[in-house]
Amino acid sequence: MDFFKKKDLFGLDIGTNSLKIAQLKKTNKGFDLMKAGIRVLPEGVISEDEILDRKTIVSAIKELIQEQKITTKNVSTSVSGRSVIVKRIKLPQMSEDELMESILFEAEQYIPFDINDVNLDFQIMNNAKPKEEGQMDVLLVAVKKERIQDIISIIKDADLIPTVVDIDVFALENQYEINYQKDMDHYIVLLDIGADTMNMNILWEGETIFTRDASLGGNNYSKILQNTLSLDASQVEKIKMGEKIEEITDEQINPLKESFYEEIMSEIQRSFDYFRATADDTPITKILLSGGTSKIDNIDQVLSKRFEIEVEKSNPFKKIQINPNQFDLNRLADIAPMMAVVMGLSIRRVNDR
Repeated sequence: MDFFKKKDLFGLDIGTNSLKIAQLKKTNKGFDLMKAGIRVLPEGVISEDEILDRKTIVSAIKELIQEQKITTKNVSTSVSGRSVIVKRIKLPQMSEDELMESILFEAEQYIPFDINDVNLDFQIMNNAKPKEEGQMDVLLVAVKKERIQDIISIIKDADLIPTVVDIDVFALENQYEINYQKDMDHYIVLLDIGADTMNMNILWEGETIFTRDASLGGNNYSKILQNTLSLDASQVEKIKMGEKIEEITDEQINPLKESFYEEIMSEIQRSFDYFRATADDTPITKILLSGGTSKIDNIDQVLSKRFEIEVEKSNPFKKIQINPNQFDLNRLADIAPMMAVVMGLSIRRVNDR
Protein backbone atom coordinates (compact mmCIF):
# COMPACT_ATOMS: atom_id res chain seq x y z
CA MET A 1 0.00 0.00 0.00
CA ASP A 2 1.47 3.34 -1.05
CA PHE A 3 0.90 5.91 1.68
CA PHE A 4 1.75 8.90 -0.49
CA LYS A 5 -0.04 8.22 -3.77
CA LYS A 6 -3.49 9.65 -4.27
CA LYS A 7 -6.70 8.92 -6.17
CA ASP A 8 -10.05 10.49 -6.96
CA LEU A 9 -12.29 9.11 -4.20
CA PHE A 10 -14.06 9.94 -0.94
CA GLY A 11 -12.59 10.04 2.54
CA LEU A 12 -13.62 7.76 5.41
CA ASP A 13 -12.25 8.33 8.92
CA ILE A 14 -13.00 5.39 11.22
CA GLY A 15 -12.62 6.79 14.73
CA THR A 16 -13.18 5.30 18.16
CA ASN A 17 -16.42 7.20 18.77
CA SER A 18 -17.62 8.03 15.26
CA LEU A 19 -17.35 7.60 11.51
CA LYS A 20 -16.66 10.67 9.39
CA ILE A 21 -17.13 10.86 5.63
CA ALA A 22 -16.33 13.59 3.08
CA GLN A 23 -16.14 14.00 -0.68
CA LEU A 24 -14.65 16.95 -2.56
CA LYS A 25 -14.69 18.00 -6.21
CA LYS A 26 -11.58 19.68 -7.64
CA THR A 27 -12.34 22.89 -9.56
CA ASN A 28 -10.37 25.75 -11.08
CA LYS A 29 -11.02 27.72 -7.89
CA GLY A 30 -10.07 24.98 -5.43
CA PHE A 31 -12.45 22.42 -3.97
CA ASP A 32 -16.23 22.14 -3.76
CA LEU A 33 -17.77 20.21 -0.88
CA MET A 34 -19.95 17.44 -2.30
CA LYS A 35 -20.63 15.29 0.77
CA ALA A 36 -19.93 15.55 4.50
CA GLY A 37 -21.37 13.52 7.34
CA ILE A 38 -20.75 11.95 10.69
CA ARG A 39 -22.26 8.99 12.54
CA VAL A 40 -21.70 8.20 16.22
CA LEU A 41 -20.61 4.62 16.93
CA PRO A 42 -21.90 2.62 19.90
CA GLU A 43 -19.54 2.55 22.84
CA GLY A 44 -17.01 -0.27 22.78
CA VAL A 45 -16.87 -1.16 19.07
CA ILE A 46 -13.29 0.19 18.84
CA SER A 47 -10.81 0.52 21.70
CA GLU A 48 -7.24 1.78 21.45
CA ASP A 49 -6.96 0.97 17.72
CA GLU A 50 -8.41 -2.51 18.22
CA ILE A 51 -11.59 -3.32 16.31
CA LEU A 52 -13.91 -5.22 18.67
CA ASP A 53 -17.20 -5.26 16.74
CA ARG A 54 -16.66 -5.49 12.98
CA LYS A 55 -20.29 -6.12 12.12
CA THR A 56 -21.49 -2.92 13.79
CA ILE A 57 -18.81 -0.82 12.06
CA VAL A 58 -19.59 -2.27 8.63
CA SER A 59 -23.31 -1.63 9.12
CA ALA A 60 -22.64 1.95 10.25
CA ILE A 61 -20.46 2.61 7.18
CA LYS A 62 -23.16 1.33 4.85
CA GLU A 63 -25.83 3.42 6.60
CA LEU A 64 -23.71 6.59 6.45
CA ILE A 65 -22.95 6.10 2.75
CA GLN A 66 -26.64 5.55 2.02
CA GLU A 67 -27.56 8.61 4.07
CA GLN A 68 -25.02 10.75 2.18
CA LYS A 69 -26.04 9.22 -1.19
CA ILE A 70 -22.44 8.47 -2.15
CA THR A 71 -22.18 6.41 -5.32
CA THR A 72 -18.41 6.05 -5.84
CA LYS A 73 -16.82 2.94 -4.35
CA ASN A 74 -13.22 4.21 -4.03
CA VAL A 75 -12.23 4.97 -0.44
CA SER A 76 -9.35 6.83 1.17
CA THR A 77 -8.93 5.98 4.83
CA SER A 78 -6.18 6.26 7.43
CA VAL A 79 -4.56 4.74 10.51
CA SER A 80 -2.68 6.01 13.53
CA GLY A 81 -1.54 4.87 16.95
CA ARG A 82 0.76 2.12 18.16
CA SER A 83 0.82 0.22 14.85
CA VAL A 84 2.24 3.24 13.01
CA ILE A 85 5.83 4.48 13.00
CA VAL A 86 6.76 7.75 11.29
CA LYS A 87 10.39 8.84 11.52
CA ARG A 88 12.29 11.62 9.81
CA ILE A 89 15.82 10.35 9.26
CA LYS A 90 19.00 11.71 7.71
CA LEU A 91 20.74 9.66 5.05
CA PRO A 92 23.64 10.25 2.65
CA GLN A 93 22.52 12.03 -0.50
CA MET A 94 21.28 9.53 -3.10
CA SER A 95 18.72 9.22 -5.88
CA GLU A 96 15.20 7.97 -5.25
CA ASP A 97 16.01 4.79 -7.20
CA GLU A 98 19.05 4.15 -5.00
CA LEU A 99 16.96 4.73 -1.89
CA MET A 100 14.33 2.29 -3.16
CA GLU A 101 17.00 -0.39 -3.27
CA SER A 102 18.37 0.32 0.21
CA ILE A 103 15.22 1.34 2.13
CA LEU A 104 14.71 -2.06 3.79
CA PHE A 105 18.22 -2.01 5.22
CA GLU A 106 17.87 1.60 6.36
CA ALA A 107 14.44 0.99 7.87
CA GLU A 108 15.57 -1.92 10.04
CA GLN A 109 17.66 0.51 12.09
CA TYR A 110 14.67 2.68 12.97
CA ILE A 111 11.59 0.43 13.04
CA PRO A 112 10.92 -1.42 16.33
CA PHE A 113 8.85 -4.09 14.55
CA ASP A 114 9.95 -7.08 12.50
CA ILE A 115 10.55 -5.60 9.06
CA ASN A 116 8.62 -8.49 7.50
CA ASP A 117 5.51 -7.55 9.51
CA VAL A 118 5.17 -4.00 8.18
CA ASN A 119 4.37 -2.10 5.02
CA LEU A 120 6.99 0.54 4.28
CA ASP A 121 6.96 3.79 2.37
CA PHE A 122 9.18 6.86 2.26
CA GLN A 123 9.29 10.42 1.00
CA ILE A 124 12.43 12.44 0.31
CA MET A 125 11.87 15.83 1.97
CA ASN A 126 13.09 19.15 0.65
CA ASN A 127 12.67 21.22 3.80
CA ALA A 128 15.53 19.87 5.92
CA LYS A 129 16.26 22.05 8.96
CA PRO A 130 19.12 22.47 9.49
CA LYS A 131 20.43 21.48 6.07
CA GLU A 132 23.63 19.46 6.05
CA GLU A 133 25.99 19.11 3.10
CA GLY A 134 25.85 15.65 1.54
CA GLN A 135 22.81 14.65 3.58
CA MET A 136 19.10 14.40 2.82
CA ASP A 137 16.01 14.14 4.99
CA VAL A 138 13.74 11.15 4.43
CA LEU A 139 10.32 10.62 5.96
CA LEU A 140 10.07 6.92 6.72
CA VAL A 141 6.67 5.32 7.33
CA ALA A 142 5.96 1.82 8.61
CA VAL A 143 2.57 0.34 9.47
CA LYS A 144 1.92 -3.17 10.74
CA LYS A 145 0.41 -5.27 7.97
CA GLU A 146 -2.14 -6.67 10.40
CA ARG A 147 -3.52 -3.18 11.10
CA ILE A 148 -3.81 -2.37 7.41
CA GLN A 149 -5.51 -5.66 6.65
CA ASP A 150 -8.07 -5.04 9.41
CA ILE A 151 -9.03 -1.70 7.87
CA ILE A 152 -9.03 -3.03 4.31
CA SER A 153 -11.23 -5.99 5.19
CA ILE A 154 -13.80 -3.74 6.90
CA ILE A 155 -13.96 -1.50 3.83
CA LYS A 156 -14.36 -4.49 1.54
CA ASP A 157 -17.09 -5.91 3.79
CA ALA A 158 -18.91 -2.60 3.32
CA ASP A 159 -18.83 -3.27 -0.48
CA LEU A 160 -16.24 -0.52 -1.05
CA ILE A 161 -12.81 -0.41 -2.70
CA PRO A 162 -9.91 0.49 -0.37
CA THR A 163 -7.86 2.69 -2.71
CA VAL A 164 -5.61 4.56 -0.26
CA VAL A 165 -4.52 3.88 3.31
CA ASP A 166 -2.99 7.07 4.65
CA ILE A 167 -1.70 8.18 8.05
CA ASP A 168 -3.76 10.54 10.22
CA VAL A 169 -0.97 13.09 10.65
CA PHE A 170 -0.48 13.34 6.87
CA ALA A 171 -4.21 13.81 6.36
CA LEU A 172 -4.00 16.72 8.81
CA GLU A 173 -1.21 18.20 6.72
CA ASN A 174 -3.26 17.79 3.53
CA GLN A 175 -6.23 19.73 4.90
CA TYR A 176 -3.87 22.40 6.25
CA GLU A 177 -2.37 22.90 2.78
CA ILE A 178 -5.72 23.64 1.15
CA ASN A 179 -7.13 25.81 3.95
CA TYR A 180 -4.22 27.81 5.35
CA GLN A 181 -1.36 29.88 4.03
CA LYS A 182 2.07 28.37 4.69
CA ASP A 183 3.80 29.89 7.70
CA MET A 184 7.47 30.57 7.06
CA ASP A 185 10.38 30.99 9.49
CA HIS A 186 8.68 29.26 12.42
CA TYR A 187 7.05 25.97 13.37
CA ILE A 188 3.30 25.28 13.25
CA VAL A 189 1.72 22.45 15.24
CA LEU A 190 -1.25 20.51 13.93
CA LEU A 191 -2.78 18.86 17.01
CA ASP A 192 -5.74 16.51 16.67
CA ILE A 193 -7.13 15.14 19.93
CA GLY A 194 -9.72 12.43 19.41
CA ALA A 195 -11.44 10.03 21.76
CA ASP A 196 -8.50 7.69 22.35
CA THR A 197 -5.57 9.12 20.38
CA MET A 198 -3.72 12.42 20.14
CA ASN A 199 -1.93 13.05 16.83
CA MET A 200 0.72 15.76 16.51
CA ASN A 201 2.29 16.97 13.27
CA ILE A 202 4.84 19.81 13.43
CA LEU A 203 5.33 21.64 10.14
CA TRP A 204 8.22 23.67 8.78
CA GLU A 205 7.48 25.64 5.60
CA GLY A 206 4.22 23.72 5.33
CA GLU A 207 5.78 20.24 5.39
CA THR A 208 6.01 17.59 8.10
CA ILE A 209 9.15 17.75 10.21
CA PHE A 210 8.03 15.81 13.32
CA THR A 211 5.09 13.56 14.20
CA ARG A 212 3.96 11.72 17.30
CA ASP A 213 0.86 9.78 18.36
CA ALA A 214 -0.14 9.28 21.99
CA SER A 215 -2.83 7.03 23.48
CA LEU A 216 -4.79 9.78 25.20
CA GLY A 217 -8.02 11.59 24.40
CA GLY A 218 -11.46 12.73 25.43
CA ASN A 219 -12.51 9.29 26.64
CA ASN A 220 -10.07 9.71 29.53
CA TYR A 221 -12.11 12.71 30.71
CA SER A 222 -15.37 10.84 30.15
CA LYS A 223 -14.20 7.97 32.37
CA ILE A 224 -13.13 10.38 35.11
CA LEU A 225 -16.56 12.06 35.09
CA GLN A 226 -18.48 8.77 34.95
CA ASN A 227 -16.52 7.06 37.71
CA THR A 228 -16.32 10.03 40.07
CA LEU A 229 -19.77 11.59 39.66
CA SER A 230 -21.78 8.47 38.62
CA LEU A 231 -23.05 10.11 35.41
CA ASP A 232 -24.49 8.53 32.28
CA ALA A 233 -23.02 9.09 28.82
CA SER A 234 -25.40 11.92 27.84
CA GLN A 235 -24.67 13.84 31.06
CA VAL A 236 -20.94 13.41 30.51
CA GLU A 237 -21.15 14.86 26.99
CA LYS A 238 -23.09 17.88 28.24
CA ILE A 239 -20.51 18.61 30.92
CA LYS A 240 -17.66 18.25 28.40
CA MET A 241 -19.34 20.91 26.24
CA GLY A 242 -19.69 23.27 29.22
CA GLU A 243 -23.40 22.69 29.90
CA LYS A 244 -24.87 22.58 33.40
CA ILE A 245 -26.23 19.37 34.94
CA GLU A 246 -28.74 19.56 37.76
CA GLU A 247 -27.22 18.84 41.20
CA ILE A 248 -23.66 18.78 39.74
CA THR A 249 -21.70 21.87 40.77
CA ASP A 250 -18.66 23.58 39.28
CA GLU A 251 -16.83 22.75 42.52
CA GLN A 252 -17.28 19.06 41.69
CA ILE A 253 -16.37 19.36 38.02
CA ASN A 254 -13.45 21.78 38.03
CA PRO A 255 -10.88 19.56 39.83
CA LEU A 256 -11.71 16.68 37.47
CA LYS A 257 -11.42 18.90 34.41
CA GLU A 258 -8.13 20.35 35.63
CA SER A 259 -6.79 16.84 36.23
CA PHE A 260 -7.65 15.86 32.65
CA TYR A 261 -6.18 19.07 31.25
CA GLU A 262 -2.96 18.42 33.16
CA GLU A 263 -2.77 14.93 31.65
CA ILE A 264 -3.16 16.42 28.15
CA MET A 265 -0.65 19.21 28.79
CA SER A 266 1.94 16.79 30.13
CA GLU A 267 1.65 14.61 27.02
CA ILE A 268 1.95 17.62 24.71
CA GLN A 269 4.99 18.83 26.65
CA ARG A 270 6.52 15.37 26.31
CA SER A 271 6.05 15.58 22.54
CA PHE A 272 7.59 19.06 22.45
CA ASP A 273 10.56 17.78 24.45
CA TYR A 274 11.11 14.94 21.97
CA PHE A 275 10.91 17.42 19.12
CA ARG A 276 13.31 19.91 20.68
CA ALA A 277 15.87 17.17 21.28
CA THR A 278 16.57 17.12 17.53
CA ALA A 279 15.37 20.58 16.42
CA ASP A 280 16.82 24.08 16.63
CA ASP A 281 15.52 26.99 18.69
CA THR A 282 13.16 28.38 16.05
CA PRO A 283 9.93 29.14 17.92
CA ILE A 284 6.63 27.33 17.69
CA THR A 285 4.17 30.15 17.11
CA LYS A 286 0.80 28.48 16.62
CA ILE A 287 -1.16 25.35 17.44
CA LEU A 288 -4.04 24.46 15.12
CA LEU A 289 -6.33 22.33 17.27
CA SER A 290 -8.80 19.76 15.93
CA GLY A 291 -10.52 16.52 16.93
CA GLY A 292 -13.61 15.94 19.02
CA THR A 293 -11.77 16.75 22.24
CA SER A 294 -11.02 20.25 20.93
CA LYS A 295 -14.70 21.01 21.64
CA ILE A 296 -14.25 20.49 25.38
CA ASP A 297 -14.97 23.64 27.34
CA ASN A 298 -12.08 26.19 27.13
CA ILE A 299 -9.38 23.66 26.20
CA ASP A 300 -7.93 26.02 23.58
CA GLN A 301 -7.54 28.79 26.15
CA VAL A 302 -5.91 26.43 28.64
CA LEU A 303 -3.44 25.26 25.99
CA SER A 304 -2.58 28.81 24.97
CA LYS A 305 -1.96 29.91 28.55
CA ARG A 306 0.12 26.84 29.44
CA PHE A 307 2.45 26.95 26.42
CA GLU A 308 2.29 30.71 25.74
CA ILE A 309 1.46 29.96 22.10
CA GLU A 310 -1.44 31.11 19.95
CA VAL A 311 -4.03 28.33 19.75
CA GLU A 312 -6.60 28.37 16.96
CA LYS A 313 -9.32 25.80 16.40
CA SER A 314 -8.75 24.33 12.97
CA ASN A 315 -11.45 24.80 10.35
CA PRO A 316 -11.10 22.16 7.60
CA PHE A 317 -13.89 23.93 5.63
CA LYS A 318 -12.13 27.31 5.75
CA LYS A 319 -11.41 27.65 2.01
CA ILE A 320 -13.78 24.99 0.70
CA GLN A 321 -16.62 26.17 -1.54
CA ILE A 322 -19.89 25.19 0.15
CA ASN A 323 -23.36 25.46 -1.34
CA PRO A 324 -25.62 26.81 1.44
CA ASN A 325 -28.64 25.26 -0.30
CA GLN A 326 -27.06 21.82 0.00
CA PHE A 327 -25.53 21.98 3.49
CA ASP A 328 -26.60 23.23 6.91
CA LEU A 329 -23.79 25.69 7.63
CA ASN A 330 -24.44 25.69 11.36
CA ARG A 331 -24.19 21.90 11.39
CA LEU A 332 -20.89 22.03 9.46
CA ALA A 333 -19.52 24.57 11.93
CA ASP A 334 -20.49 22.26 14.79
CA ILE A 335 -18.78 19.17 13.37
CA ALA A 336 -15.80 21.00 11.81
CA PRO A 337 -13.31 20.18 14.61
CA MET A 338 -13.95 16.45 14.07
CA MET A 339 -13.61 16.60 10.28
CA ALA A 340 -9.96 17.61 9.88
CA VAL A 341 -8.62 14.12 9.15
CA VAL A 342 -11.41 13.07 6.78
CA MET A 343 -11.17 16.32 4.83
CA GLY A 344 -7.47 15.65 4.35
CA LEU A 345 -8.29 12.15 3.14
CA SER A 346 -10.90 13.40 0.69
CA ILE A 347 -8.39 15.41 -1.39
CA ARG A 348 -6.21 12.40 -2.19
CA ARG A 349 -5.48 11.91 -5.91
CA VAL A 350 -3.57 9.42 -8.02
CA ASN A 351 0.12 9.71 -8.99
CA ASP A 352 1.11 12.76 -6.93
CA ARG A 353 3.61 12.45 -4.11
